[in-house]
Amino acid sequence: MLRYVTLRSALTPGLRQACIRCYSNKRPGVDVDEEELVVARKWLANLNPDTIPRNICEISFSRSSGPGGQNVNKVSSKATLRLPTATLLPLIPSLLHTSILQSRYHAAKTSAFIIQADDSRKQGDNVTACFRRLHEVILEAGREAVPGETTVEQSQRVEVLKSKEKAGTRRMKEFQSKKKSARRGGGGRDE
Repeated sequence: MLRYVTLRSALTPGLRQACIRCYSNKRPGVDVDEEELVVARKWLANLNPDTIPRNICEISFSRSSGPGGQNVNKVSSKATLRLPTATLLPLIPSLLHTSILQSRYHAAKTSAFIIQADDSRKQGDNVTACFRRLHEVILEAGREAVPGETTVEQSQRVEVLKSKEKAGTRRMKEFQSKKKSARRGGGGRDE
């Protein structure tokens, strides 16, 4: 027990949360009421990279590296988006908070999201790429935390499959029962 406590205290908060999530029986979002799920689904459906407010974050530019010749050495084209967690979390549904905080872009020490892009030689394209990546992180968190809606057709199909499985199990049990009773009764041999 002492070893577990020592190991647990050595983990960073993000890694500890990931370990808890892996070993937990409880599925995220199970104890959430339907109204919150509907609100989160609607919010995620309306989200696109252009709807993310540009004034909530800090964008800086620096020299890039890699292919691009002298241009990347001279021009500050790499965009770095810094978004404080305290600014982002109030804007998104609470269901997504834990998944968002486990993103690879979240820097726990500074409590901010740091997203960099140096894909293009143009600053504007790199800024757009940063917001597109932020959008993808939020959507991925939504896919993890918010289960999809079950349609009536899906529910009916599941019920049909359950009844077929139950009937198949029943047939197999009857077959095994007949086989066993035939063994007990002598199997029809003349004595």
